[in-house]
Amino acid sequence: MRVFGIDCGTECTGYGIVEWDDTARFPQLVSLGAGGIRLPKKEPLSQRLALVYAELLALLEVHRPDVVAVEEVFYSVNAKSALKLGHIRGVALLAAATANLPVAEYAPLKIKSTVTGYGLAQKQQVQFMVARLLNLSALPEPADAADALAIAICHIQHAQTYAMHPGAL
Repeated sequence: MRVFGIDCGTECTGYGIVEWDDTARFPQLVSLGAGGIRLPKKEPLSQRLALVYAELLALLEVHRPDVVAVEEVFYSVNAKSALKLGHIRGVALLAAATANLPVAEYAPLKIKSTVTGYGLAQKQQVQFMVARLLNLSALPEPADAADALAIAICHIQHAQTYAMHPGAL
């Protein structure tokens, strides 16, 4: 199973591709790439959204995942920031739909809990555990890429649980 995780952000949208390799002697999670799509602050929102869409579509074409995993909408004190984040998230969902890929959504607490064992973990803790779980020699950068990898790992873990116990989720 190959999962393309997306961490939507208004300054940087992180992405990470994780594959579950069960052909190895000891099945393992494998990172196939990660990074961040930096959004130019001086461009109008419509141009930034077009950039995210084009970049995600190109990455989905290159990596050919089985599924896209994203973080669910969360509530924010600042309505304007939440709305901008919602625009980015909508573009990510559109890119997945355009590529004819199913989308899985996970709450931030579930992602952090799956990866670190603690739903209120800090960004540095997520980065550390992602590096450990994927046997990376360094912490994933930017932090948004680590979050995207965490989202992909979360999906793989929960998809496996569901496959073994269909009524579990």
